[in-house]
Amino acid sequence: MWLLAAASLLLAAVMASSRLRVLVLVRVLVRVRVRLQSLLRGTPSARTVHDFVFSNCKHGDVLSVLETFDLYAATRPSLSIGPHTGALLDQVVAQVLDQVVDPGRPLWALELGTHCGYSSVRLLRLLPPSGRLVTVELDPPTADLGEEVLLVSGFTHSQFQVLTCSSAEAISSMRSNLETQQDPSPGSTLETQQDPSPGFGLVLMDHDPDQYLPDLLALEGLDLLRPAGCSLLLVSRDQNPEGLQRVLDHIRGRADRYRVSRDLQGLVEVFYREGGP
Repeated sequence: MWLLAAASLLLAAVMASSRLRVLVLVRVLVRVRVRLQSLLRGTPSARTVHDFVFSNCKHGDVLSVLETFDLYAATRPSLSIGPHTGALLDQVVAQVLDQVVDPGRPLWALELGTHCGYSSVRLLRLLPPSGRLVTVELDPPTADLGEEVLLVSGFTHSQFQVLTCSSAEAISSMRSNLETQQDPSPGSTLETQQDPSPGFGLVLMDHDPDQYLPDLLALEGLDLLRPAGCSLLLVSRDQNPEGLQRVLDHIRGRADRYRVSRDLQGLVEVFYREGGP
């Protein structure tokens, strides 16, 4: 009997140990998947970029931060950062702002995929004084590094918010987030006339391309795209053209709301407006 009892205890211990190992393995695999997606996107290590920028830029000077990013890219070519990518993004965002900015109302921008913070800095630099950026990053350490880069650039938390979660989780809670912060306290840089139908005027998708379509459908379903006009910037990478193609098929099938404005190298610009673009 004692042998049977000992065997039962040993079996239970092995099973508990196996379950623990499985849980640990699942967590490791999730982190590996995030890292592999970054590598496939051509995104350098967020830690490596952060350390270089943090050590070599002039803190509080956004132009110095961007120049340091470009200096990093000069010796470590990347699809995600550098003068070419930056100039392209600046050009598109500047034209987007001409289309969607309504004087007296705040412009809200959403970025899905913070990465090293490069695109976040460029977006915030071009937003009007009443603008606000919400950037979403799945990987907690990467989100922390991106947030620190934004602060080093001279931006404050009244201008941006970093959400550490999946894009689906962030979007599902975004409506209450927008409405809560739409009417800031007196003296805030975001103080402005309250928008009766708040929504994002600019959305940059640079995360998992398989999530582009589900996330766009969620943004539509929750009325998070600004009805008067919203520009979508879809980052295109070679590693998953099917994900991009699915969302473009949806967009082209809704000509009553969407128009593909430009299809550039690595970036597709789409304009959305209720009632037709």
